[in-house]
Formats: sequence, C-alpha cells, structure tokens
Amino acid sequence: MAAALLTVVLAAFGLPVAKELSPSGFQDPGSQSTRAAKVLTQKFGQGDVQMLIVVASSDGIDSARAREIGTGIVDRLNDNPHVADVSSAWTSPPAAAADLVSRDRTAGLIVAGLTGTEAQQQTYAKEISEEVTGDRDGVTVQTGGTAMVNVQITEQSQRDLLVMESLAIPLSFLVLVWVFGGLLAAALPVAIGGMAIIGALAVLRLVTFGTDVSIFALNLATAMGLALAIDYTLLILSRYRDELAAGADRTAALKRTMTTAGRTVIFSATTVALSMSAMVLFPMHFLKSFAYAGVATVAFAAAAASVVTPAALVVLGDRLDALDVRRLTRRILRRPEPQPVPVERRFWYRCAKAVMRRALPLGLAVVVLLLALGAPFLGVRWGFPDDRVLPQSASAHQVGDRLRDDFVQNSDTAVTIVVPDSDGLAPADVSAYAAELSRIPDVPAVSAPTGTFVDGVLTGPPSAPTGENEGSLFLTVASTAALFSDASEAQLDRLHAVAGPGGRAVEMTGTAQVNRDSVDAITSRLPLVLGVIAVIMFALLFLLTGSIVVPLKALALNVLSLTAAFGALVWIFQDGHLSGLGTTPTGTLVANMPVLLFCIAFGLSMDYEVFLVSRIREFWLETGQSDNDESVALGIAYTGRIITAAALIMSISFAALIAANVSFMRMFGLGLTLAVLVDATLVRMVLVPAFMRLMGGWNWWAPHWLQRVHQRLGFNEAPKSDPDSSRQAEQVPS
Repeated sequence: MAAALLTVVLAAFGLPVAKELSPSGFQDPGSQSTRAAKVLTQKFGQGDVQMLIVVASSDGIDSARAREIGTGIVDRLNDNPHVADVSSAWTSPPAAAADLVSRDRTAGLIVAGLTGTEAQQQTYAKEISEEVTGDRDGVTVQTGGTAMVNVQITEQSQRDLLVMESLAIPLSFLVLVWVFGGLLAAALPVAIGGMAIIGALAVLRLVTFGTDVSIFALNLATAMGLALAIDYTLLILSRYRDELAAGADRTAALKRTMTTAGRTVIFSATTVALSMSAMVLFPMHFLKSFAYAGVATVAFAAAAASVVTPAALVVLGDRLDALDVRRLTRRILRRPEPQPVPVERRFWYRCAKAVMRRALPLGLAVVVLLLALGAPFLGVRWGFPDDRVLPQSASAHQVGDRLRDDFVQNSDTAVTIVVPDSDGLAPADVSAYAAELSRIPDVPAVSAPTGTFVDGVLTGPPSAPTGENEGSLFLTVASTAALFSDASEAQLDRLHAVAGPGGRAVEMTGTAQVNRDSVDAITSRLPLVLGVIAVIMFALLFLLTGSIVVPLKALALNVLSLTAAFGALVWIFQDGHLSGLGTTPTGTLVANMPVLLFCIAFGLSMDYEVFLVSRIREFWLETGQSDNDESVALGIAYTGRIITAAALIMSISFAALIAANVSFMRMFGLGLTLAVLVDATLVRMVLVPAFMRLMGGWNWWAPHWLQRVHQRLGFNEAPKSDPDSSRQAEQVPS
C-alpha cells in the first residue's frame, strides 16, 4: 500500500517533466565556439538561436505577391519583441541579399535571431511558425533552422515515447507470460517496471530545478526502467521458484531467495548505476542527462524489485501462479503435465558442456566473428546533429535540404570569427587579417567591418554579417567545403593558423567549429571516463568473486560484445546501408551516441555478468572449490533461461526505440538491442564458458594480499550443508 501511494505521489510530480526538458545539449558549454556565440549574442544582438523562413513561388521571388508576403513577414518579425535581428532576400543590402536567394530565384530566405531561454525560444518559434507557415496564392512559406529543429525534435520525441511504450509494454508482458505461464506472475514485473519509470521521471523533474536535462533522457528512463525492473523481478521470481522446487517452504524459500538473488540484484544495480554515472564527467548536458536518468532508473528499479517483489510474494502466496495460461493451453490441447527434468538434461547445461568440450576453436571463432562485425567502426566520422535527424516530412528537414541543394551559400558551412578584445585595433590590421583569411582554399569571401575580401583583395562593402561594438568585432568567413569533410577540417586548421589581427586572440564558432569542440570535449575526457568505469567494475567484481581473473575477463568480453553494435552503427547510419533504416545518412555519426551507447551497454553487460558469475560462484563454493567445469555448467543451467528471457525483454524495450523518428535515437535503440542480444548469447553462453574452461581453477585466483582484502571486505557465502542432495532435488518442469 505504501509503495502504491508513493507511486501516485511521484507520478503527480514527475509526469509533467517533458515540458521542462531541452532538445539540445550537444555542445561543450566551456568551448571557444560557445564563448564566441555568447559574444555575438550579448554584443551584436544576433539572437540566441536562428530561425529560417523560406518563401517560394513558381513566379520567382521578384513577383509582386512573393515580395508582398516576404516583406510582410519581415515587418511582423521586426515588431516581435523576441526577435533580435532579421535579414531577408528583400530587405537586406544587395551584397548580403544575394546569398539569401536560391540559384533559380524561385525561393528567398528570411533569417531571424530569437532571444530567451531554450524553452522560451521553442515557444516563440512555434508561435511564429504557426503564424506564417502555409500556401498563399501560389506562394509557399516553410520554417526551419535551429529554432524549428528544437521545436520539432521535442514534439517528435514525445510522440515517439508514446509509440515506444505502446510497443514495449505489451510485448514484454507476452514474453513474461511465456516465461512464467501465470498472468498474475507476469503482471508483477510490468507493474514494478512502471514504478521504476515513474520514480525516474520524478527525479528528472527534480534535477531540472538545478540544471538543464535533455528530453531524450525520457526515452532512456522508459526503456531501462521497464527492462531492468523486469530483469530484477524475473531473477527473484525464478530463484524463488527454484527454492520451492528444491523442497523449501515458502518462508525459507523467500529468505534464501533474498539472500542470494536479492543480493545479486543490489550488486548488479550498483554496477550498472556506477557505469552510467561516469557520464557526468563529460561537459555536455546531453550526456549528463543520461547519467541522471540512468542512475535514477536503476535505483528505483532495484528498490522496487527488492522491496515490492518479496512483499507481493508473501501477499499472493499460492495465487502467484493463478491464471496459468500454459496450464489452460495444455488442457485445451489435452496434453499431459510436464514432468520434472534433472538439471543435467536441461538445454543450457548441455550447451555449456558442449562449448567447454570445444572451448578453444569455438571461442576463437566467436572472437573473430565479433571483430569482423566491428571492423566498419574503424572508418567512423564524427558530425554534429542537424535538421536531418528529423524525418523528411518535418518542415525543418525540408528547409535544410532546400538550403543545401538550391542556395549558393549555406550558412551552416560559414565560420564566424570573433575578436573579443578589439580596443585600439587599427582598421588596417582588420583588413590585413581578413585578406589573409580570404586566401585560404575553399573560402570564397570574408566579410569584415572594413569590407568584403576575395582572394586577398577588397571587393566592396560587407556581404555577410559582420560588425564592431563594445570593444569586440566579428567577421564571417564563407566556405564551400562540405561540412565534416577532410576539406572542412583542413580549412578550419588553416583558419586557426592565421595570426589574429594585431596579434589579438580570436575565437571561432559555426557548425564546423562546434563539431570540433564537441568531439574534442569527448575524446579528451574519454580516457578518464573509461578508466573510472574499468576501475569501478573491476573492484566490484573482485568484491563479488575474490578473483582478479574473472573481472579482467569480464572487462575484455564486455568490450568485445559491443564491437558488433558499433560496426552496425557505422555501416547503417553513417554509410547508408539498408537505406539507413529509414533515416537520412549524413556520412557521419553524432559523437555523443557511441559514448552513450558504450557506457550504458557496458553497464548492462555487467548486469548479466553478475547474474551468471554469482550463480557459478555459489556452485564453486558448494563443490569445495574443486570442480570448475561443473560449477560453470550448473551456473549456466540455472541462469541461462533467466538471462535469455531478460535479454529478450530488454531488447524489446530498446528495440522499441527503433520506432523513433529522431535518427540518432533510432541508432541508439538499434545499437543497444544488438549489444544486449550479442552479450546474452555469443558472449555469456559461448565465450564465458569457453574462457572459464580454458582457465580452469585459475579463474578464481588472486594474490594472497588481495585474498585477505576480499576476506575482510568482499562477499562470502558458506556452501549449503548437503549440496549433492540439494542439487538433485532442484528440478523444474520442462
């Protein structure tokens, strides 16, 4: 009852959280591109975010109707208190207006800078879009730009979340019915998953009071909340049934279950939470948000499974197996009740034995296969998300495509250079600097306060945004180099190599620089993050097993299990195979996503590792630490079905993300699905028994001084008094 009341309170607080979340957060807030953008906003009134409006007419933009509509929109934007600056194909100076007209002169562009917080910008952009969008006497008006990308990502993510829930919950319930048979037993894990999700949403809303949180954290909280809660409940229920099948009464069975499986749940949740918490070390709030969501979700999932599940087992008693669908099906089909099957005849026991008989060739074959599947990741290219993360039906995507295809200059390729301190700087120094920049390959023109420079020569007044104010100035460097290409990277290097005007420091912004800063922020922190994760995982597994071999094996195999997922991401979403699974391939991957995928999938791999190794260790202790192969086979026999079912349910939760219409969330869903399935099958059921067979008794080795540490700080269990008879009694229906 208390849990139900708490859930209601948390739901009332947490469910409105979507309104408080941000669709961005991919940039490093301490980078030079961010600092430069702040100067442009504060001193030059360029607006915090750009909104683009395309006015198109088959009669051309010079027709009376197109000009009337275009200038009318400009007038309304100038009267809007939330619009900082406006430029257009009809009202800007001729040199600047030329870049705002399509090649065939059938479309003109209006650029508006919006002010306010991110939430306010979305409100303003949506209001403007609803006001101006439409067809008027043969003139079509569409809206796009970063402002509309943010609006449409938020709206699309909320729709995707509903679709994901409608797919994942019923399919997970069907799998649980297959595992447990009883509808009531199957409903319990789903209910606990709902509690975990609601608790995580409440935590996310609480976090929004202090910092920005990405809206995409909702998808993770929903998918992981359902998956982990079901996993943990499944482990507890399965172990409870095993203890009952071994002849224990319900009280003793529950006590044994919670001291073994319950401990495993807490330990597993700790490993997953700590793995994801490492993402707070990155500066982008996109990654930080997933750390908040992940830790909160894991904590609520473990707490609900550990508290609510045993309480439900006590309250329900024999009614836990009520409404048994399998029993009803057998009666309808007139099939006999299944007979208990000895553990030695179970599929997973026989599978483990078969693998261990051919440990070396099977292990090598799987390693080679996973490395081959991961090979495409060697050709990964990093890029910053733009309008193409949205479906092609989104107006922001359509506007972006039109700019890339029909306009001579694409503002996304331009680099803006800010001189934060220009006091006392001579105009000649500015001109010399601009002239030098204009000589760089793939730079058609540089606009400075002193004029436009082409190939080192002054050609006229400024043709793109530029200015000087309050002791700072900025220049706009046009670029014909394709974004995220080698040419773009080389151009950026050459721009940085040019000394600032009069020796002054400069800072650059623009999509190319933002992408470089974001990638640098990730790669510079990545060794620290990976090191923290590795140390934490090693320490926890050592405390669990008392071995240094098992943790090292786990770290290596967990990394190996991710290779197939990483290779698939590059092959599909970067290179465009399988038609990018319905997305628009850009030739790049968002740098945040592989990092996010690694941290989450690595933690989930440890989840299954703890499930399996803890059971193997139980049998290892029971055998008096004398029969490694049998302990491995028995551990797999008793956890194989659980891990398989848990992986299937978890993959369903993550696969539901593939239905998302935001491309990098679809990529995230596919990557996690592949990682979970590969880990639960090829790694846990082939590589783990193969490795442990080859290592034999060395699996449990540690130096003497570490053995003493484990004796004092680690988890120790006494073996059962009569392991042979106990194991003979532990039989389950087939």
